[in-house]
Amino acid sequence: MAKLLECAPECMRRLALLAFVVLTATALSAAPRPNILILLVDDQGYGDFSCHGNPIIKTPNLDRLHDESVRFTDFHVAPMCTPTRGQLMTGLDALRNGATSVTAGRSFLRPGIPTMPEIFRKAGYRTGIFGKWHLGDNYPHRPIDKGFEDAVWLKGWGLTSAPEFTNTHFDGRCCRGAAESRFKGYITDFCFDEAMKWMRERAAKREPFFCYLPLNAAHAPLVVADKYSAPYAGKVGPKVASFFGMIANIDENLARLEASLRETGLRDDTILIFMTDNGGTAGLKTFNAGLRGQKTEYYEGGHRVPCWVCWPAGKLRRPADLDMPTQNQDLLPTLVDFCAVGADVRRLTIEKSPKLPSPGHGHYDFDGASLEPLLRGKDDSLPDRMLVVQYGQIPKKWDSCVIWNQWRLVKGEELYDVHADRAQQHDLVTQHKDVVEKMRAHYEKWWAGIEPRLNDFVTISLGAGQANQVQLTSSDWQGVYADNSGHIERAEGGPRGGPWNVSVDRAGDYEFSLRRWPPELDLPLTAAFSTNSKALPIAAARLTIAGQDRSLKTAPGDKGVVFRLSLPAGKTQLRAWFQDADGHDLSGAYYARVTRK
Repeated sequence: MAKLLECAPECMRRLALLAFVVLTATALSAAPRPNILILLVDDQGYGDFSCHGNPIIKTPNLDRLHDESVRFTDFHVAPMCTPTRGQLMTGLDALRNGATSVTAGRSFLRPGIPTMPEIFRKAGYRTGIFGKWHLGDNYPHRPIDKGFEDAVWLKGWGLTSAPEFTNTHFDGRCCRGAAESRFKGYITDFCFDEAMKWMRERAAKREPFFCYLPLNAAHAPLVVADKYSAPYAGKVGPKVASFFGMIANIDENLARLEASLRETGLRDDTILIFMTDNGGTAGLKTFNAGLRGQKTEYYEGGHRVPCWVCWPAGKLRRPADLDMPTQNQDLLPTLVDFCAVGADVRRLTIEKSPKLPSPGHGHYDFDGASLEPLLRGKDDSLPDRMLVVQYGQIPKKWDSCVIWNQWRLVKGEELYDVHADRAQQHDLVTQHKDVVEKMRAHYEKWWAGIEPRLNDFVTISLGAGQANQVQLTSSDWQGVYADNSGHIERAEGGPRGGPWNVSVDRAGDYEFSLRRWPPELDLPLTAAFSTNSKALPIAAARLTIAGQDRSLKTAPGDKGVVFRLSLPAGKTQLRAWFQDADGHDLSGAYYARVTRK
């Protein structure tokens, strides 16, 4: 007993220490976690802001957010929609994650890669998307298949894309989860309304959330209420006036969004990231902030975009410009650090696949780097690194931009110092051979890790329990660009179109319904949709899949043609096209509905 009494003070000390540790851990686990809100605007270039010097457009609410944020002024994305979105969702380069293009069978993320919504959902966050997804319209590529619990979204690249051929900006069509729905009003207003409603519900239930708000605006077609474009009439051309009007509408909605965040008490502890998805288009006719190039190009005007981070309660550095090169692949690792969900990333990685297309060795790494130390003022620089910007329908070696500090190596053969020459007018490739050599060596190593899987196409599932019926469109033909309503009206894409890469999930009997026009139009195969359309003398259809080759005659007035085949399970290609009465190939079947019977 005496010995027990002697050790009591030490025992008590240890018990107290243990209690402190337990209580601290409990408190930390119960501590509120920051919410995440990413606002991604489509086709608004670096120069399409009044805060960036545009002399015509007025963006007062965007300007205010700019002034309240930590701003990355040398921030890079892909020069086109889908690759940027895939990079944002995975933290991986486009050529590594598989989503390299807006079309041509290359707009899907490779299976097994953890996505941003999956990571945060695993960590206990609610996840929602409201707007343009553009990483696949069918299982297993829909937002609801990639980690979003709640999804109000549009297919393809948006209005008048092949999947949204007949859709409109006002009182149009959207998807809620897997089901088709309708929306009232203007599409941008609607997306903001849905996101704000969803965040208010999360606030009421005290649920941390990741809200992804990727707008269709200001992408063409350039449609907006007159009150937004009228202030620019006469100052710029009609198309640019409508483009600026769409941005003015975004600006107005941003004010509504910020008011909603304040009213619900969410603003202080919500990480708000504002960015755009590629360089500008229509706005380039007036102002491009001194940058060369535009959307689709490897000069700065194609891929340098704004990225602003605002988190009032996050103990970030004071609002300021940070001018070191950064990339949208950096945002996911940054948010993982901000929200302390690294352990969930590791667990999810193991669950999804032990063999991810990772740049690391035996474990999952991001291509991006965390910007948390920069944003919190712990560091004023990043470790020395080179970045690669590359995308493409048919990715080719050297079709890229390599970024290293102030240097830009464009297509492996042009070198620019963007600090001294923002407009990239002076090629220095012969004057700095040592720089070129280092940057080319970096790219060679990067390409060697990417190239082996470039033609390993990701498939769309047929007959899956999660989606027994799928609607395929020409947007996903391998190697063919037939993504827009205009391509379909003009019967472009080749006399046989292209193949769809598919996986038959379950062996069985399948029905294939082929159409020239979207099913909702209910038009005959031989009809023209408008005066701009090309009518085709369709008299037969042909379909090949899994070693089977079938043909069927069509009759005048037929709106489609239906094939029924028995298929084995497995990966294959589906190809379908139309012919005339003499057996000459006319065009691919732009729409194919596949149902397991």
